[in-house]
Amino acid sequence: MRVALLTEGVRPHAPRGTGGWCDRLVDGLREHDFERYDVRTGVPRPAGRTPGALRGRRHAAAYEQFVRALLHPVDRAAFGPRLYRLADLARADRALPAFLVSAHARRVLERVWRAPGADTSAGRPLVCDVLVAADLLERCLRPLSAPWYGTAPGGLGAADLCHVVGGGPAALPALVAKQLHGVPFVVTEHGPHLREQYLDYHGARHRWPVRALLLAFFRALTEETYRQAAILTPGSAHDQRWQVRCGADPARTRVVYEGTPAVDRPAAGPEPAAPTLVWAGALEPGRDPGLALHAFAGVRAELPAARLVVHGEETVPGYRAHCAAVAERLGVAGAVEFAGRPRSADGVWADGTVVVFSALSQRRPGPLADAMLSGRAVVATDVGVAREVLGPTGLLVPPREPRALAGACLALLRDEERRARLGLAGRLRAQERFAVEPVTGAFREIYLELVSHWPAFPTPAPAPRPFTRPAEYWLTDRGPAPVTARPAAVTPAPAAGPAIVPRAGAATASAGASSGGRGVEGVPSGGRAGAAGAAGWAGAFAEAL
Repeated sequence: MRVALLTEGVRPHAPRGTGGWCDRLVDGLREHDFERYDVRTGVPRPAGRTPGALRGRRHAAAYEQFVRALLHPVDRAAFGPRLYRLADLARADRALPAFLVSAHARRVLERVWRAPGADTSAGRPLVCDVLVAADLLERCLRPLSAPWYGTAPGGLGAADLCHVVGGGPAALPALVAKQLHGVPFVVTEHGPHLREQYLDYHGARHRWPVRALLLAFFRALTEETYRQAAILTPGSAHDQRWQVRCGADPARTRVVYEGTPAVDRPAAGPEPAAPTLVWAGALEPGRDPGLALHAFAGVRAELPAARLVVHGEETVPGYRAHCAAVAERLGVAGAVEFAGRPRSADGVWADGTVVVFSALSQRRPGPLADAMLSGRAVVATDVGVAREVLGPTGLLVPPREPRALAGACLALLRDEERRARLGLAGRLRAQERFAVEPVTGAFREIYLELVSHWPAFPTPAPAPRPFTRPAEYWLTDRGPAPVTARPAAVTPAPAAGPAIVPRAGAATASAGASSGGRGVEGVPSGGRAGAAGAAGWAGAFAEAL
């Protein structure tokens, strides 16, 4: 099977020191032929001359309609057809990239953006907004001009199916391939692309009108992708609920967890001598290390020998100093160690007796699964995928509740047998759900299911239906033959009885042989006769009667 793997990078979600998710998929499905397409490095920057006057007007009209689908609420349902119209122009003359960076395209965008009826909830755009938005839209639409849309070897039309990893602009070639050649595609999202765009543009440096326009594009592209995809494979049930909320069909979504080779890693060694809580993550408000510090103050009041080890780098400038000040204010600074960036994933969890997750939002199951594979007991806030990943093998507490988090940590620190039981159960659960083999097995079944529902060579003409003609149709002579209207020798019927009409094909063998396979002379076998033959036979029969 020929599979086109469409990504926004060479190795998405690649942990340090290991192969990426795409590498593991290709290695696990060696019976299929994979060809990778990178929408970031595989599509060149715009080059060449802008289209002429006539073609320029066509490009401008199509681009105007496309922008209206982003900015005018009444036109949003037409996003898909207008996107495919741009793809047709890009394939016809290869001049779309040059047009999108031209001054003509900027004037079109400015006119539509400031026209009456446009969605102006983001404010009136300035000239600088138009320039920035035009450049960002060109980058998003660049995959439409990729040299991949054909049936030659290496083209998407020659693939049996497309596999989109990550969504977003990586889905544009799959959408065009399905529109042109009927190639089905699968979408795998380990964290929905639209959600990541909302989070990224929340703190972007662009002004709000630009961010609103780009988010409108990604929202419309996501809805069209979910509508056209044959199967969606989110990385968790949490992501699946997000996709369904964005318009995905629940019947076409299947949760396939992101496999990791860390399942073969041995469990952490003996626990440290002192009761120790270990926290790992980015030092930022979303991970809420302050909650862990406040909870540790409560643990320290009950267990004076307890310690807290914090692994991670600050992603918000000055946030590490803020956490240190919080620890100083709570009186636990001497028992808190800020260890910085961890050397290896397995070494992080071995430093602690209990693993603590205090995040306000847990979008990816990877960190939780990695902690469970260490064999340490886990306490986490009940947000995001935490309940789905931990299940009954860990303790869940409400977010922003330091007293509840401290109570859960104390319960585990004081009960060694319970810690060991939960740690072993969590490791077995993670090995079962996040192994690489179940992932490759799930996609092997998905690929076979898709190609069984789509023809190998799709054609716009309806496929022939079997058994629409009887077997005799293929045995008789169907070629053209002259028809001679001669009176047939028919014996008159008795006066007292009804007239006997001879059936077609009831002639003798000699008559059939002399007439080239026809039963009654002048009438083909099976009742197919020309107009002249039918009229001659009827006249001769009437004269005989």
